[in-house]
Amino acid sequence: MGGNMNERKYTIKDYNYWKMISGLAIASFFIFATMYSVQPILPLFTKNYEISISVASLSMSLSTVGLIFGLILIGFISDRYGRLLFIHLSILITTIILFIIPFMESFIFIIILRFIQGFSLAGLLGSALGYMVEEIDKKYFGFAATLYISSNSIGGMMGRFITGYLAESFSWQTAMFVLGAIGVFSYFLVLFTLPKSRYFQKSQVRFQEDIAGFLYHLKNPSLLLMFGLGIVLQLSFTGMWTYLPFYLLESPYELTLKQISYLYFAYSLGVVGAPIAGWLTGKYKMRNIRIVGIIILTAGMLITLFHSFILITIGLCVICLGFFISHSLATASVSQEATHHKGSASSLYLVAYYIGVSMGTTLLAPLWEKFGWNGIILVTGLLPLIYVMIIQVTRGKLKSKQAS
Repeated sequence: MGGNMNERKYTIKDYNYWKMISGLAIASFFIFATMYSVQPILPLFTKNYEISISVASLSMSLSTVGLIFGLILIGFISDRYGRLLFIHLSILITTIILFIIPFMESFIFIIILRFIQGFSLAGLLGSALGYMVEEIDKKYFGFAATLYISSNSIGGMMGRFITGYLAESFSWQTAMFVLGAIGVFSYFLVLFTLPKSRYFQKSQVRFQEDIAGFLYHLKNPSLLLMFGLGIVLQLSFTGMWTYLPFYLLESPYELTLKQISYLYFAYSLGVVGAPIAGWLTGKYKMRNIRIVGIIILTAGMLITLFHSFILITIGLCVICLGFFISHSLATASVSQEATHHKGSASSLYLVAYYIGVSMGTTLLAPLWEKFGWNGIILVTGLLPLIYVMIIQVTRGKLKSKQAS
């Protein structure tokens, strides 16, 4: 229902403003921590369940497939039934599954549960920003959104660290229980801190019109190039991080999962990478900064080919910086390129982004098994650079066609 017109939207001076953004930030931390939690412990899955790397990686990729379906469906449904319901259900279902997974004796059930969990993750991701837009004054929305998005990055980083560290110190099952405890805390925090929706208005648009808005963007060549870039960037980034533990567990490094888990703090450069990119676009063309980000990403990938743990660590930091610069600007480019239905264009980019996550996790498994780390890095490092060249050539052809 619509809000009371006598009530103003929340500003930075309102207690409810801070309750809302802190509650959503912690919930987002938990959701992203859960999403990437299995990535560091895939080697344990292969050993404990006596399965191949390809099968183990399904616990990550099928979760992302569930997330993609959830983003598409829940985005439409929350426009009609409200945001808070899906935020609450997202955290609750995700938490319950975390407590169930450790008891599964067959890996097939873990895969099924991760798919369901992926779908439930979308409840928060598909509703949080919409909820904030509706309830927060436009002038103060930017800060709230920045805090929320930063918590996404921190959650993804800490989820990997927590599971890698605890799996080595205790067991991977203990890591799941700890994440579940964080989920319980997040659920009750959100339940009691998020203010009720005052300005939600039920969408009167038919589902067919929503779908038409999505399909509209698939006819825009410039947007298609950006969606493709989202897939390529995440395929490369996720692929590298997925097979890094397998590489460092082997000779000559023979690290423990606890030691490897500290490397995920390289991810923190992502928190500074996006603001740096935003600042630079005020001085230079966005497209040029995005290309520089991709070059940095590729350079970081190639640095990890050296058989030196110090250089690998430096390479990981460079990779994270380059990835978040290029990814944040690709996201911004989508909003610029979309002439209509900007919200659905951003949603489609998010779908493309997570398609890349899914592909980077499972499709690269045969490459790892046949060519090892060198094969993974040559593909994930050079693919974004090649794709940028394709974008440049395609844009040139489109301009020539428009001119004629």
